[in-house]
Parts: sequence; structure tokens; C-alpha cells
Amino acid sequence: MRIFYCCYGSTHSSVVAASIHLGLLPVERIPTSNEIKRLPYYDKIETSEIGTPFYMGKDEFNSEIFILGMANHRKIIKKAILSFLEHSGLDLQDLLMIDTLKNVNMITKVGGFFSRRLGLVSIGRPLTIIGIQQKYESFTSLVNNVKMKEQMMTNLT
Repeated sequence: MRIFYCCYGSTHSSVVAASIHLGLLPVERIPTSNEIKRLPYYDKIETSEIGTPFYMGKDEFNSEIFILGMANHRKIIKKAILSFLEHSGLDLQDLLMIDTLKNVNMITKVGGFFSRRLGLVSIGRPLTIIGIQQKYESFTSLVNNVKMKEQMMTNLT
């Protein structure tokens, strides 16, 4: 199975969700800012890389976990990826695309704009982390739901 955690720029919410999924972040508590800052890809993807899937690792079900930024073109990018995979002979039943943007608050959005768009990382990155920490429970809930669905789909095969 392949699971894509999708957001605007594949640099904040998708990285956090994928990291929770892979056990790189705790489920039972809110991570520290240092735990978030050290994540692969966190606040590091460039605008030119939006639309590129980044591999994060394999989980306990042997599923491949990716992050993907889709900017304001979520429907088009999702359709293109699904079409490409289908034409490549992959079973789309083994694919989950999870939108993580619904878990992002205004603080994370503003921080992401300062950091990624304006290049003001010293201002933006701390704001993204505060916003992620404020909404962290919703991220763990999202990932728990994905894992339950993943487990059900894995048991069916």
C-alpha cells in the first residue's frame, strides 16, 4: 500500500502527519519544537518542488509513506497522480491520499508564508511549530484513523 499525506507545500502538516504515522513523533504527547524541527523535510521544501512526492519510509504494515504538496491545485495533481499510477498498472485500491490541510490553523499558515514564501525562516518556522503544537491532537487523530483504515485494507488482501 502507498499512503500520501498531502498539504499545500509538503513542508509542514504533511510532514508532521507522516512522521506521526512512522513513529518519528510521539502519539501520547505534544512534541517539543526541537523534535519537530529535526524532522526530515520540515520547513525545507522549496516552492519549485511542489507536486513532487517525497518518500518518508515504510510503516509496520510495510506500506510506503509519502508527503506531497499540491498548492492550490489539489484536484488536478491528485487526478494526474491517480491516472499515472493506473496507467502504470498499479491497483488504486492500494493507495490512500490524505489531506492534512484541514488540521492547519492560521498560525501555521502565516508561519509557512513567512518562512517559505518570504524566506523569513527565523520568524516563520517558530510560528509553524506553535500552530502544529496547538493542533497536534487533531494530527494524531487523523493518523490513527488512517492506520485503522490501512489495517482494514491490509486484512482484506
